[in-house]
Amino acid sequence: MSEEKSQDSYALRTSERTKIAAPDLPYQPPVPKTYRPNIGLIGCGGISAAHLDAYKKSGYSVLWLCDRHPERAENRRAEFFPEARVTTDPAEVLADDAVEVVDLAQHPGPRFPVMDAAIRARKHVLSQKPFVLSLDDGERLCDLADERNVKLAVNQNGRWAPHLAYIREAARAGILGEISSVHVAIHWDHTWVRGTSFERMRDLLLFDFGIHWFDFVASLVGKRTTNVFATRALAPGQTMACPMLAQAVVALDGGGQASLVFDAHVPHGSFDTTFVAGTLGSIRATGPNLGTQTVTLHTADGDATPALSGTWFNDGFAGTMGELLCAIEENREPRNAARASLDGLALCFAALASASEGITKVPGSVRALPPGSVP
Repeated sequence: MSEEKSQDSYALRTSERTKIAAPDLPYQPPVPKTYRPNIGLIGCGGISAAHLDAYKKSGYSVLWLCDRHPERAENRRAEFFPEARVTTDPAEVLADDAVEVVDLAQHPGPRFPVMDAAIRARKHVLSQKPFVLSLDDGERLCDLADERNVKLAVNQNGRWAPHLAYIREAARAGILGEISSVHVAIHWDHTWVRGTSFERMRDLLLFDFGIHWFDFVASLVGKRTTNVFATRALAPGQTMACPMLAQAVVALDGGGQASLVFDAHVPHGSFDTTFVAGTLGSIRATGPNLGTQTVTLHTADGDATPALSGTWFNDGFAGTMGELLCAIEENREPRNAARASLDGLALCFAALASASEGITKVPGSVRALPPGSVP
């Protein structure tokens, strides 16, 4: 082997690549053609501002705002939907026949009985993520939604972050071929949670934050995940109570792998990268943060860099609700359907158990959120 060939083989050099036009893929938030139902929002905490801002800009109608703290609902009404009605009782929202869709932006524990009641009231439901604390509970809710003929979707808003959505659509269109690897590495400063309830979450990174990327992996490879090994650790010098470092490695059926790396204690030089490879091509997104990303697609034809528009916050929230409304309008399953989201949740639960026990776990074998993961 010549020296030049040896250097090429060891990835010491790269050949010149042809620049090509980027495929036009439907990565932006879907919008229903004519369907504009009345929406009831239950749970007016911090994240609800992103929901309501997206709905207002999309021209959706929010009829009710509900929260156990009436001042929070009043503040959201004043800021976004002055004509909305305010209540502290979810049952009042569910009893209104004018409401067709409810957005449940509560924490998972108190959200479950409200979700059950909403489905029984034959309301279409968008559930905040993580969907449920038990796979069995999730399956029961999905079965109930099928029985009552309503759509049940999950607010996995990361699916419509522009860079993640374009990657997903490239895979969905077959441009990458069969997926062989999915690798996500996020290095950022998450110490803003100091002094909040989030700091008490042992699995803040792998559960509350990481569910976006477990869901992303599952959205690309489906049920091909066969096992996962995960770890969590304290960062040197951290004063936070919860571990600020976590990672997970996933094996795929038929060959392939995925990895998630979360470094949440990086005070300087934040960086984010997503890389997906398949038998026909690969695609990567890189940037200093999750809101500023450059995507590059590599195929046999050459390299393409799409000019993406939009931002995760709040286009991601327009995407989850828009997809649910499109599914209702078109009488089909939403792509963020709750039943499909259980694949990512099963992978997440297995990773949490792996991190606690120090052994590999099979997705689906851990049926509920492991004890101690959240307060």
